[in-house]
Amino acid sequence: MAEAAPVRLVAPFPVEDEDAAVTMAQGRSRPAWAEIDLAAIADNAAVLARLAAPAELCAVVKAHGYGHGGPAVARAALAGGASRLAVALVDEGVELREHGVTAPVLLLSECDPAAAATALSYGLTPTLYSAEGIAAFHAAAAASGRPLAVHVKVDTGMHRVGAAPADLPGIAAAVRDDPLLQLEGVWTHLPVADGERAEDRAFTEGQLDLFDRLVADLAAAGIRAPLLHAANTAGAVAFPRSRYDVVRCGLGLYGYLPGGVGPAFDERAAGARLRPAMALKARVVAVRTLEAGERPSYGRLRPLPERSLVATVPIGYADGVPRTLFDGGYEVLIGGVRRPLAGAVTMDQIVVDCGDDDAVRPGAEVVLLGRQGSEVITADDWAAMLGTISYEVVCGVGPRMPRIMVNRPDPSGA
Repeated sequence: MAEAAPVRLVAPFPVEDEDAAVTMAQGRSRPAWAEIDLAAIADNAAVLARLAAPAELCAVVKAHGYGHGGPAVARAALAGGASRLAVALVDEGVELREHGVTAPVLLLSECDPAAAATALSYGLTPTLYSAEGIAAFHAAAAASGRPLAVHVKVDTGMHRVGAAPADLPGIAAAVRDDPLLQLEGVWTHLPVADGERAEDRAFTEGQLDLFDRLVADLAAAGIRAPLLHAANTAGAVAFPRSRYDVVRCGLGLYGYLPGGVGPAFDERAAGARLRPAMALKARVVAVRTLEAGERPSYGRLRPLPERSLVATVPIGYADGVPRTLFDGGYEVLIGGVRRPLAGAVTMDQIVVDCGDDDAVRPGAEVVLLGRQGSEVITADDWAAMLGTISYEVVCGVGPRMPRIMVNRPDPSGA
C-alpha cells in the first residue's frame, strides 16, 4: 500500500499574537473577538503540575485547545510545567508539529489505519487497543524503518473505546512481541471522577482497583510499561491514587473545575487558584432609544419595561452565544455594569438593554465572558443557564471569532 500523503491542516479560526491585541481588538472585519490569556494557561498548568507531582502533567489540547487555540495553548502549558500533550485527532497533532511544538503528543484514540503513516511521520504517539491498530502501526513503522513507542488503552468502565479487560493481556503481549513497537504506556479513563454521589465515587474506586489488578497481571506475565495513567482533571484532584505516572488534564488547564471536585481542589491545592483563560468581547456598533413596550429582535419576545437605550453588539449564535441565554436572564457587561439582553440572540448580533444610561456609545467594550471592573461572567455561569457544562461553552465559541493571544509566557520547553 502506498504511504498516505501527510495531512496539511489549516487553522479553523484566525489567531493573532499578543502584539496584535491593540490593532486587532476590533476583530478582523467586525468588532468581536475571543481574548486568550496565555499566562493564565501557564499558571494553571503550574498549579496542576504541583498538585499531581511527582506524576507528569500531560496537557490535553484537543478540539483546538478547547476552543482557545491549540498551538498557543500547548506552548503555554509546556512553559507552565506540562511535559506532554494529548489530542484526539491526527490532524490536531499535525497542527502542533507544524507550529513548532516538539513535546511528546499522545493520540487519545486509535486512528484510522490510513492515517498511521501520517501520525508516525509527525512523531505522534498512538493509542492502540485492537489487532487492526497494531497491524497498521507495524506497517507504518516498517515502512519508515524505525521503531515506534505506543500506549495501550483498556476500558475499565467508560465503554467508549479501549481494549476489554479480558483482551488486554493479548493486546499488550502483541505490542511487546512486535519488534517495531515499544510499549510505553498503559492507560484508562474515568467517566465519573467528578461525580458527587457515593455511587460515582465507588464506581471510580472500582475502576482503579480493576486497573491495578490488570497492571499486576501484565507484570506477572513479564509485560511492563514505564508510564501508567488514568486521571483526567477530576481524577487528579479528587483521587490521588489515580495519578500514577502521568495525569491528563484538560478542563483545569483552561481555568475551570469539573463537577463536584471544588472542595477537593481547595483541600489539596495549597491555596492556589485556577484562572479562566478565555474572555469573549465585542464593541457596541449602534445605539437607539426605544419607548417602553417596544419588543426588539426576532419574535418580539419581550417588551421593554421602560424607555431604554438599546445597544446593538455584533456577535450571535453563529459565534457561540446560544439563543437560550435570553431565556436564562443572561446579562453582558458594559461599563462594568450588568446589562440584560433586550431580545432574542440572532445569528450575528445581540441587543442589550442599557436602561437610562445614555453614556453607552458605539465603540464601548462589551464583555460576554470575562471580567470588566469588579464584575465577572464565567463559562460556569453560562453552563448553569444553559443546562450544560463549561467544556461545551468554551469549545462552542465559533470559528469566525478571532482568537487574540495576550500575556504570552516564556515559550521555553515548547
